[in-house]
Amino acid sequence: MSKRDRKNEGDQTVATPEAEAIVEAPASADAARQETGLTGVDAEPLPPATREDLESLRRECDELKEQLLRRRAEFENFRKRVERERQQAGEDAVAKVLKALIPVVDNLDRALQVGGSAESLREGVELTRRELLAILEAQGVKVDEPLGQPFDPERHQALAHEPAPGFKEGTVVEVYGKGYSYRDRLLRPALVKVAKEAGPEQRKIH
Repeated sequence: MSKRDRKNEGDQTVATPEAEAIVEAPASADAARQETGLTGVDAEPLPPATREDLESLRRECDELKEQLLRRRAEFENFRKRVERERQQAGEDAVAKVLKALIPVVDNLDRALQVGGSAESLREGVELTRRELLAILEAQGVKVDEPLGQPFDPERHQALAHEPAPGFKEGTVVEVYGKGYSYRDRLLRPALVKVAKEAGPEQRKIH
């Protein structure tokens, strides 16, 4: 046997029980992690839950469920109360307008019952009209009488287009029915006649 062979033979490590335990320990730890499904340095299996723990979780779940049902009932009551208040507010607004119209009806009744000249009847109708317009204006209603104004298709409805001497093309020359709006909401467009450019034959006549 050569010196080299004897040296290699002398360098071989002798297996001891302590060394085998050190080698097998990591494998045992990895196997434990695989069995529990946990990985990482701090991963350790959780201790089994006791009956007291399960009972505590059940009580907590029941309390959360009761709170959820109570909040749902409170929200439903709130929604119904808001709906009732909204409906009541709408009815109050309508009742206010109707109450204001009653004196107008009274004036019309008195005008029909009292005899007199056409002039007195006209004065009674004018008074009733002013009173009714005042009620509408108090509620936010605006009257649009666009005679002599440029035609606006968003606020006016043209029932006729005719040449009109003295008026520029596209100008309202006659109002068949006034327009009404409520807080920038169009209730009815003004019904109008609009001036248009005269044709060749009409220009010759003039």
